[in-house]
Amino acid sequence: MTSVGPAIEIQGVYTAYEGAERPTLTDVSLTIGRGEYVVIGGPNGAGKTTLLETINGMLPITHGNALVCGHNVRGNGVQVRCRVGYLLQNFSFDPLTPFTVEEVVMMGRFGKMGLFRKPGKEDHDAVKKALALLEIEDLADRPIGHLSGGQQQKVLLAQNLARDPEILLLDEPFSNLDMFAREAINRLLTRLVIDGITVIIVSHAFDDLPDRPVRVLVMQEGKIALDRECSPGEVEQVIRNAGNGTRNA
Repeated sequence: MTSVGPAIEIQGVYTAYEGAERPTLTDVSLTIGRGEYVVIGGPNGAGKTTLLETINGMLPITHGNALVCGHNVRGNGVQVRCRVGYLLQNFSFDPLTPFTVEEVVMMGRFGKMGLFRKPGKEDHDAVKKALALLEIEDLADRPIGHLSGGQQQKVLLAQNLARDPEILLLDEPFSNLDMFAREAINRLLTRLVIDGITVIIVSHAFDDLPDRPVRVLVMQEGKIALDRECSPGEVEQVIRNAGNGTRNA
C-alpha cells in the first residue's frame, strides 16, 4: 500500500558516522514529492551518499527529523527499507557466491514476505516482472558471481524493483554499463517516474537523463548548496556552476 503525503520530508537533520568527530550532514532540510526525478551532484565527500543512507534509515539522526514514505526514520528503519530501493555504488559479487540471479532478485521480496514464509505467487510474479524490465530473463539460472559487472548491476536493480518500492535511491547506477544499457535504464527510470515512483540518483554522468524536467540538488560540505529544477540538458552546467560558486536562480 502506497503511503500518502510527500515521499520524503527532512527537517534540520544532522547525521554522523560512528566514531566521527563531526556530523557528515549538517542542518539539511528537504521535501521531495512522489514521482520526482532528482539528481544529486557535488564533489567527493560532500555528503551525497550520506544523504541517501540517511533517507534509507541506515545512519543515526543526531538532530532533526525525517519522514520517509510517512514513517519516521528514527526507530522505523525496517519499515522505511521495505518501501525504499537502494542500489549501492560499485557493489560486486565474489565468483563463488552460491546464489543464482533469480535467487538474488527474490531477496528483494524478503521485507514483503516476512520471516520464515516461503515465496508465493505474488513474489514469483514480482521477480519475473523485474527480470523482464531489465531484460535479463535469460540470466535467471546463472550464478550471480559469474556475470560481468554491468550484468550484476542490472540484477541488483532488478532486486530493488522486485521490492515494489515507492522510492528508488541509485548511487552511480551507470558506472558499469555500456551506452546501450545506459539508454535502456534511462527509459526504464522515466517510466517508473511516470508511474509515481520517486527516483533519486547520485551521479557524475549526465548524458542519460529523462526527457523531462529534472530536480538538481548540489551538496557541499554536508549541506544542500543548491536546489532547483532544470531541463536535462542543463543539469551538468548547473552542477558545475554551483561548484564554482555561481548562483543559479
